[in-house]
Amino acid sequence: MKLWVVLCLALLWVELQNGACQQVKRRKDAGENRIRPGGKRVKVRFPKLKEKDAGGKGQSLLTQVLDKGRFLRLGDSTTLTPGKNMELRCKGSKIGWSYPSYLDTFNDSRLSIKQSDKYSQLILTSPSAADTGAYSCWVILCDGSECERDPDRISTSYIYFTDTDNLFVPSAIHFEIVYLRPDRPAVVPCRVTSPQARVTLHREVPPEEITADGTLVTYDPTKGFVLQNPSPEHQGVFYCKAVTKGTPQISTKYQLLYVEVPSGPPFVSLEASPESVRGGDTINITCTVLGEPEVDVSFTWIYPGLDRRPVDIQVSWRLVNRGTGHTTRVSQSVITIEDLETIDFGRYICKAKNQHGETTVATNIISK
Repeated sequence: MKLWVVLCLALLWVELQNGACQQVKRRKDAGENRIRPGGKRVKVRFPKLKEKDAGGKGQSLLTQVLDKGRFLRLGDSTTLTPGKNMELRCKGSKIGWSYPSYLDTFNDSRLSIKQSDKYSQLILTSPSAADTGAYSCWVILCDGSECERDPDRISTSYIYFTDTDNLFVPSAIHFEIVYLRPDRPAVVPCRVTSPQARVTLHREVPPEEITADGTLVTYDPTKGFVLQNPSPEHQGVFYCKAVTKGTPQISTKYQLLYVEVPSGPPFVSLEASPESVRGGDTINITCTVLGEPEVDVSFTWIYPGLDRRPVDIQVSWRLVNRGTGHTTRVSQSVITIEDLETIDFGRYICKAKNQHGETTVATNIISK
């Protein structure tokens, strides 16, 4: 009997050993290294996860904090209620933000941004229809003191603060100028606070509705009406009309002006008046720039009496019509020297600069 028990235990031990060996073999087969018939080890390559599955740039970084600690990942557009505080978060230890520019222009204290170890937080208290616009965040990559935006990790959501009393995004300007150029689309910026609003474009004189055909004239609630090929015929005073369920509302009025001035560095001319002077006289030297209506120009003067005697410098600009329906900006800087002295005669240099470049012109003032 004892012998039979010992024999059974021995057989059981052998079976267990065989099972363990098979398990070890299976583990070895599933390991990282395998041996080819030639005796060389090769590394098994596992398929990589897609970036979306790995939580990379396929996912939005931007979320809205809801009540009771709940979060909502924001899409391309979001509709919120005015008056209720908005809190947005963006994942990352170093985050940049953009939002409607007027919040910076007026240094709005309702907006605050805080950065923590794992996320950045944007809070806007008591939002209104005027806060409608694009809100974006992105990851900032730094190499020492040099930092730049990561183009692969940026999220944007256009947020509508829908207000039935303000279907159009309010503007501090009650009469805006829109410049029309033949080489680029023009936008009549009547943005709305509700994506469901039906919006139409109207000319004031003669009264008519401009049809948005989806080709030459299109409408985008985040931008306004886009004129794809502006021409002099599009000039005039326009306004937009919006309606949802109640009474239609009228937007700010827009003055559309046609411009045919090429973009580029300033086109500058210099003129002295009078042309002939002597000691004791007064002279005006005018530096004139013709350019695009909304492009600012800055002037710098270099002259013989610089830092040695007082002069008067006046800068001004105005819009003028040149030809049929063409609007141009004339910017001028005038330097006036009274009671001319010997040190005032010589070379007068005017430098005019805009966003496209700089132009320098000069003239010589000689005593007669």
